[in-house]
Amino acid sequence: MKKSLIALALAGAFASPVFAQSANPSMDQAAPASPHTLTGNVGLFSEYRFRGIAQTFAKPALQGGIDYAHSSGIYLGNWNSNVNSGAGFPESNLEMDFYGGYKMAFGDFGLDLGGIYYYYPGSDLNGKTVKNGEVYVGGSWKFISAKYFYAVTDYFNAKGPSGEKTSGTGYFDLSANFDLGNGWGINGHVGYLDFKKVQNADYTDWKIGVTKDFSGWVVGLAYVDSNAKGECGGTNFYCFSNSLDAAGTLGSKTMNAGRATGVLSLTKTF
Repeated sequence: MKKSLIALALAGAFASPVFAQSANPSMDQAAPASPHTLTGNVGLFSEYRFRGIAQTFAKPALQGGIDYAHSSGIYLGNWNSNVNSGAGFPESNLEMDFYGGYKMAFGDFGLDLGGIYYYYPGSDLNGKTVKNGEVYVGGSWKFISAKYFYAVTDYFNAKGPSGEKTSGTGYFDLSANFDLGNGWGINGHVGYLDFKKVQNADYTDWKIGVTKDFSGWVVGLAYVDSNAKGECGGTNFYCFSNSLDAAGTLGSKTMNAGRATGVLSLTKTF
């Protein structure tokens, strides 16, 4: 894709114009705006937290994706990040997300409907690749947004104590992003996970952060915390190991994956 875009740009730069500009500038008409928008994003994070839970065992994460949007409101996208196998993805170190939906706006209000598929290539949990499918509905007003996610598959391959399905697990996200001007912004988030059929797995997470834009490069610092049951030494669900293989062998180190932390980030959208 990138090579094709570069070739197209070079062709356009060196091609001779077919029509000369008219002598009267008023006769020239500006090209209509394209209904298609393609953007990319890249970010470096001191740690990857998903819904308040550590995904990289307190190690850095390199993330990035690409998004397509149509003027009708339809959008599609892909986003990727490194992960740690001990977060529940045996033999895998990569998360790939694919999503799509429809957005519409009514003045200061917005509506977002769609679905997302999480995929961990190379993972092997009881002979199956780890994945998760969710549908979502969201709404926004000015700088405040709320979104509800509903799992239509077993939630990241998890099962209940007697093999019960965990589809129907839901996550509610309430977020705010406020522009302070001069490139400064503040953001906050509160979320709640209702994990079906799994003990010690429901929790609330929250975040408060600040950002500063330096010519398109955004530096962020956030405080992330939760009440997830992750104290190690018992049967708490969110006590993660630093590695996990297909045979179920754990690494030599463990951590409370829901504990409080600070996350430093550098991101850019282009």
